[in-house]
Amino acid sequence: MQKKVFQLLVDNTSGVLSRISGLFSRRGYNIESITAGVTADPRFTRITIVTSGDDEILEQIEKQLAKLVDIRDIKELKPEESVYRELVLIKVKAAADKRPGVIAVADVFRAKIIDVSPESLIIELTGNQSKIDAFIGLLDGYEILELARTGIAGLGRGIENVTIL
Repeated sequence: MQKKVFQLLVDNTSGVLSRISGLFSRRGYNIESITAGVTADPRFTRITIVTSGDDEILEQIEKQLAKLVDIRDIKELKPEESVYRELVLIKVKAAADKRPGVIAVADVFRAKIIDVSPESLIIELTGNQSKIDAFIGLLDGYEILELARTGIAGLGRGIENVTIL
């Protein structure tokens, strides 16, 4: 099993995300993460999907996606030719005496403390998946109350593969 990251440029219409996720569920394909947002041109939405499977399954996913009417462009974002980022928000239980340790770990990773309450902190971190996984691993000694990850957003490097519609 291998992972692939697909970047889709789709019409910004209602139901497009539902049609794409429906394709995955009907065929039994797995979505590991999916992110979507409008582009600089409000007529289009960029969707980044991380999925996994063997070569045959991944090829079928790409072919099936390309058949959908709403999809204007589909690209594989290869790790060596792309930039991936993910956002995580983590609520950590931290009374006043525990905060310096949590803040020190956050500082090392250039994370931001975005909320402080008497019993907890909320930390924001942006980076690649391995950076976020490493950060979460270092918080092992603290109680993580809640965690929200956005999934990967990515773009290809350079201007060679920019789609202009």
